[in-house]
Amino acid sequence: SEVIAFCNNRLPQYLQEDEVEHVIASCNLTTSTGKRDRAILLLLARLGLRAGDITQLRVTDIDWKEASISVSGKSKRLTQLPLTQDVGQAIVNYLQQGRPRSDADRLFVRALAPFTAFERSIAISCLVRRAMCRAGITRSSRGAAHVLRHSAATSMLRNGGSLQDIATILRHRSIMTTQIYAKVDVDAIVALDKEMRE
Repeated sequence: SEVIAFCNNRLPQYLQEDEVEHVIASCNLTTSTGKRDRAILLLLARLGLRAGDITQLRVTDIDWKEASISVSGKSKRLTQLPLTQDVGQAIVNYLQQGRPRSDADRLFVRALAPFTAFERSIAISCLVRRAMCRAGITRSSRGAAHVLRHSAATSMLRNGGSLQDIATILRHRSIMTTQIYAKVDVDAIVALDKEMRE
């Protein structure tokens, strides 16, 4: 995989689009855990959700008729995000064929009994880190779930999305927070140009 060195370690780490697809494809869909993990990975990679958003999601947060999902996030402000076809289908597959019977009202529950909801967001990052290892992709061991969030934002930028579009999807309160992704894109181009000249 392509390795991009950042001179400023505060910049968000991200994966190339093909790497993201490898991570998602690493899930074993013959198992309930694989179905759950794929749905979670897609929510992180396609909608840019935070690990904490995943742990708080309830089945009732999904509006199937409107194809949307409600997320409150850190700010506690309720935001409706579009539910894309692949994300929606992955959630349906999990609910119908993977989710164990549980009294928990949260969408995602643990794969082993007792089938309780995830208590901490670090469990989601651990899940992502395992998927990245299966896909043979190495990044910082801290905040693996956030790497997919950053990857979603960077992909949107590279595919013509405006910073305002990205800020809306990521639910940033200030456009200043989103501007870091423009720096990421510039640094990637500089690093690639340097590799080609060497």
